Amino acid sequence: MPDTGSTPTATSIAPPTNASNADLVRWAIGRINARDIDSLRNRLWTDESIVYFPTGSCRGATEIGAYFDRVYSGVADFAMEISAIAESGDDVLVHWRLTGRHTGTLFGVAGTGRTVELEGFDHFVLAGGKVVTNTVRYDQMEFARQIKMLPAEGSIPDRVTKAIFNATTRIAHLARRR
Repeated sequence: MPDTGSTPTATSIAPPTNASNADLVRWAIGRINARDIDSLRNRLWTDESIVYFPTGSCRGATEIGAYFDRVYSGVADFAMEISAIAESGDDVLVHWRLTGRHTGTLFGVAGTGRTVELEGFDHFVLAGGKVVTNTVRYDQMEFARQIKMLPAEGSIPDRVTKAIFNATTRIAHLARRR
């Protein structure tokens, strides 16, 4: 049976003391991997924090936590691995790799059981040890291809879909010119 969400903790786990912003982000990704959203709600996100996900923005610790609860219920074996991290003042850029299995409904798409492996980037802006903004980017088309929602790049169905789209675009362009 797939895990259906984060597990509440009796006490939240504190980030390392005197941590750099990059260390705080490393800690946060560790808490995300542990499905310990309570620690993040209590220690890193504020009511003013905003996370810009490709699927929409979340404002405040409650909304951000609810987003991760939805992800956890849709992706079994969820794991993020940091590939690279860079810090400059309040800004932290993280290149990451995410793995898991799409087992439950995620963003309105029913679970397929397919393995997902994505690379992406987060740009965190922190102030006083708290997230001000976090912009998350990954290839949504690659996700859709991996779960077979879209055909594989270069496959016959992919080429047919693109040919139909391009023909429709040409027809619409010609119609506008008249």
